[in-house]
Parts: sequence; C-alpha cells; structure tokens
Amino acid sequence: MLEALMKKKHQDGRFKYLYWILIFIFFLLISRLIYLQIFAGNYYHSLAEGNRLRTIPIAAMRGIMYDRNGQILVGSRPSFILTYVPTKKNMPDSEVTELSQLLNITPDTLQKKMKKINSSYEPTVLAQDLTQDVVTKIEERRNELPGIAIDVQPIRYYPYNSMAAQIFGYVGQIDETDMERIKGQEGVSSVTSIGRAGLEAYYDDLLRGKDGGRQVEVDAAGSPVKEMDRKKSISGHNIHLTIDLNLQKATEQAMNSQIANGIGTAGIAAVAIDPNTGAVLAMASRPAYNPNWFTRGITEKEWKQINDNPAHPMENRVIAGEYPPGSTFKIITGTAALELKKVRPDELIFDSGRDWQVNMRNAGGEALGWINFEEALAKSDNVYFYEMGRRVGIDKLAEYASMFGMGKKTGIALRGEASGLIASEEYKEKVFHQDWYLGDTLNAAIGQGFQLVTPLQAAMIVSEIANGGIQYRPFLVSRIDNLDGTPYKIFAPEQVGTLSVSKSTLDYIREGMRNVAEESGTGGSLFADFPIQVAGKTGTAENFSGADHGWFVAYAPYDHPRIVIAVLTEQGGYGVSSSGPIVKAMLEAFFHIGTYANPGTAAANSTDKKH
Repeated sequence: MLEALMKKKHQDGRFKYLYWILIFIFFLLISRLIYLQIFAGNYYHSLAEGNRLRTIPIAAMRGIMYDRNGQILVGSRPSFILTYVPTKKNMPDSEVTELSQLLNITPDTLQKKMKKINSSYEPTVLAQDLTQDVVTKIEERRNELPGIAIDVQPIRYYPYNSMAAQIFGYVGQIDETDMERIKGQEGVSSVTSIGRAGLEAYYDDLLRGKDGGRQVEVDAAGSPVKEMDRKKSISGHNIHLTIDLNLQKATEQAMNSQIANGIGTAGIAAVAIDPNTGAVLAMASRPAYNPNWFTRGITEKEWKQINDNPAHPMENRVIAGEYPPGSTFKIITGTAALELKKVRPDELIFDSGRDWQVNMRNAGGEALGWINFEEALAKSDNVYFYEMGRRVGIDKLAEYASMFGMGKKTGIALRGEASGLIASEEYKEKVFHQDWYLGDTLNAAIGQGFQLVTPLQAAMIVSEIANGGIQYRPFLVSRIDNLDGTPYKIFAPEQVGTLSVSKSTLDYIREGMRNVAEESGTGGSLFADFPIQVAGKTGTAENFSGADHGWFVAYAPYDHPRIVIAVLTEQGGYGVSSSGPIVKAMLEAFFHIGTYANPGTAAANSTDKKH
C-alpha cells in the first residue's frame, strides 16, 4: 500500500512538471504570436507583399529649357529602361554575361548593379535608352532573365547635342550619395535624374519634378501581371533662358570654322551680353562634349574621349578660364590715366618703338612717332600705354581694375566661376616673395604679367563702357514657370554698381574703340566696311606655355549699344585674325546681315576664310 502511494505521488509530481512546461510553451507561443501580429506585423506584411507586389517608379518629366524666343533648347523624350528586382530564382552566370554584352557593359559592372541592396523592393535601373533591337532580344528571353523588366520612362534630351553643353550641363542617374543628400524630399526614386553640371545642377531642385509610381502584381519570375494602383508623377518647372538660339548657333558654327582651319584647337571661349540688362545672349566654349552621352549612361570609350582630352571639354572657359587680358586691359589703363588727369586726350607722346626707360617694345616692333590717346588705343600702341602705366602707377591701376570688376566673380548663376587676378605689389610679395619693379607696372598696364581675367569679366568691362558705367550682374534665366504656365519667378536686371568715371572719359574710350574698327585701326580689316558701326578692342596675350592667346572684344551699334561680345582664342596669335572672325559672325547673326544672317545655312560656308 505504501509503495502504491509513493508511486502515485511520483506520477502526480511528473504531471505537475509537465503541466508547467506546457503552460510555459503556450506562453512562449502566445507571446511570439502577439509579437508577430502586433509589433512586427507591418514588417512581415511588407515582406509578403514585396514577394507579390512591386512598386515601379514613374520618372517625372524634367522641366523644359526654352530660349528667349520660346524655342526648346533642352527637353525630354520617351525611352526604354531596363530594371531588376531580386527573385527567388537567381539568374545563371551565362545569362548575366549575355545580358552584359547586349547592354555593352562588363559582367562585373552588371553584377554590381544587380547586387545593390534595395529593401523597398524598388527596381534597380540597369540601363537606359535601350534601342528597339536590344529590347526585342531581351523580351525574347524574358523567362530566362528572372527579375528583369523593361519599362518606358522619359529621358533628358539635348536636341542640339554639344551646343551650349557647358551652359546646360548634364544629368545622371541618382546614386547613394544623392539619396543621402536629398533624403526626405518627396518624389525621389531609383529612376530620378540629378543635374550634375551647368544649369541642370544649379536649378536641379526646380527642374527635377516629383516621381510617381505604379504598383503591380508580379509572378514568381518577377514579371508584372496586373496593375494594382498608380500615382502620377509631377513635372519639373520650365525655365526660360536669355539665350538666343540663332546667335548661339552662329557662335558655335564660327568657332567650329576656325578650328577646322587649325585655329583655336587648344580652346575657344565666346560670350555675348545685352549691355542694357546683363542678359547673356550666347555663351560657348570649345572643345565641347555631348551631354546626351551622360543621360543614357556614358560608355567607357566616350568617357575616355572626354577625360583624356588635354583641353578639358567639360570646362566652361567663359566663366572658369583665366587669361592675361592683353591689350584689352588698355581700356582700363586709359580710363585711369584720363580720369586721374595723367594725360590729356590731345597730348602727343612720342613712340620710338621702345620704352625710353625700360627695354620693352611694341609687339610688332613698329614705331608710330607722335600719337594722341585715341590713335594709341585704335592702334593698340604698347609704348604709349607703358607711359600711361608709369604715370598712373600700379596702385591706381589695381584700384581701377577692381572698380571695373576684375579680381572678383560676376555672380552669374553657374557653378565654377573663377575670380581672375589683379596685379599688385602685395600679390607679388605674398606669392613670389619678390620686390616690385617698374617693368612689372608697365607689363600690368598692357594686360600682361600677373593680370588675369575671364572672358565673362572682359565682356562685362566692355558692357560698362558701352552703357555709360552701369554694372549689371550677368544672368541666364529670365523666368521660371509654374506647372500651369504662370510665372513662378521672374528675373529682372540687377544693377550691382556704377563706375565712378566721368562721361567725358567714357566718351574718349568709346571713340578710341570706334577707331579700332575703322580702316586704320587694328580691327579695320574686319569691320571697316561693316554696315553696323562697331566699337572694339583687339588683344594679344603672352602665353608662357605656348603660342599667344588672341582677344577681340566689341560692342554695337556704336551710338546705341545692343550687344557686347568677348572672344578668346587660346594660342590663336593675333586677336584680329583668331577671335575677330568669330566676333564678326556673331554680329552678322545678331543683326541679320552677311553670311551668318541665317546660321542654319552658315555651316555650308563655315570654311570661308574671310570670316
């Protein structure tokens, strides 16, 4: 009996332990269930939905860029894109290799894109702007390419290829760095295009728009079966530029013509400004590049073509190139001398061919004898302006150069603008730890030595002479539109200063520049018979790493200026022969006269040496 009782007690104890074990197990199960349903329910629901649903982003149409007359300069067009989302079925290596060959990229590059972590199940863009032939070949093998899909999305399009490339810039596919930078902004997805340079970068937030998307049900291979929902994309703001398309075409055709003749192969910069507002009418730089290459994904060969070019095609020489101003600086030297009463306009100074104190000569070795101010400016006489530099002194030369805007950025709405440099005793001492000599002053007076200016600064200096001393901030955008076409922002001319120079001094400078374009002036061979009266200044700037640079700055008409032009030809030699023909072509296009009156047909005559 006692043994039976002990056995029963032992059994009751085991059942008791089992009971508590079962209670503990049920507690764990219920706790796990509560966690999965309440706390982690959304997470696992998204995983399940991610296996069944895909959100395919719809790229927003970037805003259109128009010229001043409403003609499209930059737009968008539909294109095929290839996307990938990982599936349970991995793609065989042989298929990856074959797909990479179709896309003209290396297998390693393709694999890297395909392995990109994307926890939102949003497709990763593998390639853009596919040809119909490639699309057909991929569609034929869709079942062998799990996770691969082809969609139609808008793509940035530059209809004139390399024209104004440094102004417009280019766009590229968004990357991890961009995602981090614009984190939290609405309407950003894996198909967003980001502005990388030029206006595309400067106004990217406005041009970009907001991406939409469509939610689709997919099969086991990741192929869309049915659309479940859709969110429309919102286009970016349209932008109206101050650029004149016909003038821009003529400018670049004339530059190409010079290059075809072997002039300016090292680089050319040209810019046209409205002196009454500061609006940029044309801006071009050579060599250039095709921004369409970046839109669809630049190839290794194309990148090598750009990157290995020692002339740096992506550089906007108009705002970033810094060059000795050469004889165009005589405009500033002459202004300082007249305004400070260091010379009378009718005073005669003897030119023997060389400076009387320092062994420095005229560029061509000529000796002009007794000459006054206007004749010296018209014939760009070095000896005369050596004397002006001696009388004015380096401190006042630097003061007037600063007054005209040298040594500081113009403030144009483009990234990468350079400041230039004003020669001074302080600069030489700080950088070279050397004393200043009289020869340094004489060099500075004719735009040599340490003086540096950008072509845009040169244009703004001439603009101040042409308009009577008003300093404007140059601008490229005149208006930004709302989506309904109403103005979002209007850019009015912005006056940033006024020259402290008398009207009489400016009149003497203008008269001397008018004489440059007369038969006896340095630009007379181009403009003596021109139907519009032109005022200008030639310049030849010494270049210690090669041939001299050639300058030509001008404005027209002389009595009522409507356009200012500055052209710099690297290693072009004399400005009248290297940059002058480009200036003439631009004036012909602007005033609708001569060969470049219609730039669409001027290309046929682009090798005509008289231009």
